[in-house]
Formats: sequence, C-alpha cells, structure tokens
Amino acid sequence: MKTELLAEIWQHHSGKITGMSIGLLVGVFILVFGFFNTMFVMICMMAGYIVGKRIDEKEDIMDILGRLLPPGYHRQ
Repeated sequence: MKTELLAEIWQHHSGKITGMSIGLLVGVFILVFGFFNTMFVMICMMAGYIVGKRIDEKEDIMDILGRLLPPGYHRQ
C-alpha cells in the first residue's frame, strides 16, 4: 500500500521533489561551508558534467583540451 502511494506521488511530482531536494542540499552546503566554497564546488561539478558528457558522446579528449586550454599548452 505505501509503495503504491509513494510511486504515484513520485510519478506526479518528481520534478518538485527533485528541485526541493537540490535546494535543500544547496542551502545546507551554504550554511555549512559558506557561499563561495559552495559556488566553487558547483562550478567544478558543472565542468565535470560537461567534460563527461562530451566523453560519452565519443568526442576526442585532446579536442576538448585544445578548446579549453590556451594555444600551445599541450603537446601532440
């Protein structure tokens, strides 16, 4: 009975539940670690997501580095 109710609630309100959970985590992180430390971690997470997404799309890692790093930074 409870699992059916929870499944129905998740099906209709998954976006709201996910958004509230992320908001709660960000709020706790800001209170515990401070605003700028939390923003630094979030920026690192976003950068990792973007690089990981490009790797999943079978993009060459050297092409990614060539666009991110200054010219002449890496050897071929």
